[in-house]
Amino acid sequence: MADEAAVRTDFADLVRRRMGELKMGFRVVAERAVDPKAPGDGPLWTKGTLENLVNGKGIKAPGPAQLRALAAALEVPLRLLQDAAAAQWFGMETITVQGEEGDLETRLLVRRFQAMGPEDRRRLQIIAETYDPS
Repeated sequence: MADEAAVRTDFADLVRRRMGELKMGFRVVAERAVDPKAPGDGPLWTKGTLENLVNGKGIKAPGPAQLRALAAALEVPLRLLQDAAAAQWFGMETITVQGEEGDLETRLLVRRFQAMGPEDRRRLQIIAETYDPS
């Protein structure tokens, strides 16, 4: 049986969509994919790796520096790429819970959230809102 995370394409879809919006090809994205925290390291993505990603061929999950570099190249918030990577490679959904004043103050990383019923989702939200690690 195929692993459910293996069939996810959240990250690849985001990269493909953003490349289209920016009208950038693989080579340009690869050249721009430099980690802002370590610009001296140069580009952290290759044209071939990006092509494999977008065309549905397996690549290894990117590390933090690669995510920062691609976020810079695609001009998207790092959090979007992190969430998409978590979904594609680990089958995790990122859920944002609103606080009492409606501000977004809690983020959860949850496996199989979409398969949960409304009652289980509400329980999870209550746990997140009341959890106090101190």
